[in-house]
Amino acid sequence: MATITDRQMQGKPTAVDQWLIEDGPRGHGRFMARITKKGERFFYFRYANSKGGRVTLPLGAYDPRGAEGLTLAEGRARAGELSKLYQSGIIDIKEHLEAENRLAESQRAAEQARLDAEREANEKAQAAESSRMTVTDLFEKWATVELIRHKDGGQEIRRMFAKDVLPKIGKIAVEDIRKGHITDVTDVLLARGVERMAKLIFSLLRQMFRFAVDRDIIEYDPSSSIRKGKIGGKDTERDRVLSDEEVVALIKQMPSAALLNTTETAVWIALSTCCRIGELLQARWEHVQLDKGEWVIPAENSKNGRSHTVYLSTFARKHFEALLKINGASAWCFPNRDTSDHVCVKTVTKQLVDRQRHDDKPMSRRSPNTTALLLPGGKWTPHDLRRTGATMMVALGILPDVVERCLNHTEENRIKRIYQRHSYQSEMKVAWKTLGERLENLHRLAGTKKLTMLEEFLLAQKS
Repeated sequence: MATITDRQMQGKPTAVDQWLIEDGPRGHGRFMARITKKGERFFYFRYANSKGGRVTLPLGAYDPRGAEGLTLAEGRARAGELSKLYQSGIIDIKEHLEAENRLAESQRAAEQARLDAEREANEKAQAAESSRMTVTDLFEKWATVELIRHKDGGQEIRRMFAKDVLPKIGKIAVEDIRKGHITDVTDVLLARGVERMAKLIFSLLRQMFRFAVDRDIIEYDPSSSIRKGKIGGKDTERDRVLSDEEVVALIKQMPSAALLNTTETAVWIALSTCCRIGELLQARWEHVQLDKGEWVIPAENSKNGRSHTVYLSTFARKHFEALLKINGASAWCFPNRDTSDHVCVKTVTKQLVDRQRHDDKPMSRRSPNTTALLLPGGKWTPHDLRRTGATMMVALGILPDVVERCLNHTEENRIKRIYQRHSYQSEMKVAWKTLGERLENLHRLAGTKKLTMLEEFLLAQKS
């Protein structure tokens, strides 16, 4: 009995098509294969139909791996299935298979229609439910799913929305919100002169509405047609750095600014350590070891989630010691009024901003010293002190890579992160020490009634 083999199926093509036929019992049909002159290989099943004619039914292409066709075993098995149909009395196999395919297609279409109807009913039910969801409801859902992941559990964003968003649009159904409602919120903020807050609120609203779209609460994001650049103008990257002359001026102006003693101390610690103001205001005395001259910023207080050790210069240590005399009884370096927690991380920023208002109009229940801390280079913030300290370090000859380590920045180059594991501990100590010495010199210069020509020259050269 002749049997088709893989070796035959993989044979070279000839000038004419080659047919390979497996012998089998009469009346069972035959398993066949064809190798075309182009090298194509196919399987077939041949049988005699009810009219006495021979029908050659294609089974599929041959692929010895079975990836893009049938293996020899699969082709033979398929022919065996058709042979059993033939033996059962179904003579017109082709017509039978076509009828089966039509029935299967009809069943698939009916099932798809059922699924479509079910989905449409679900969509209508969801639309009916979401149509009554207010912006406040949406915010709570968003806060529960997304904001809870924030370091503070979303409390700061909740405070902002409670103050500037929900009182205005909180009771409106989400599906009724239009871009005009959103710009009504941001326009009020812009009128108050808080452009950065307007941009932040707009960005958060966009995140919330996109969250709603992703969950089929609404069909489209009402903020999508509002260009972010139209909310308070185009974003600009801050590059404010205080010059040495401005630092000297700041030293002289501080006493008359009526700042809290702790705020004045925070300014000089922030400048001499290049820390973020929030990291400083959340510091606990257990993380400050003045005998070793070290301050550890724990991972939970750090922006990049990594613990960071600051090696205190004599200048920075002196200000921490002054702070210890004021707040040493508390667990916090900067405690709140009842010492139950640290002070609000915006406290220092607000005090400094209040004293740099050109309009000379104090805000309600805020400092009347509206111009006490104005400097020639324009307004400055606690974060500008961090940038100023880093700039001073580079100007004093500290390598930028070392400065980046002092700032606790994450290395952007992945290869460097993986393979360059040097701690830069000794280099960082030198960097902070050098910065502290420079600030000591500027304080000495500020204490002089009149600068000598040599001192003016040294100040202009920025050491």
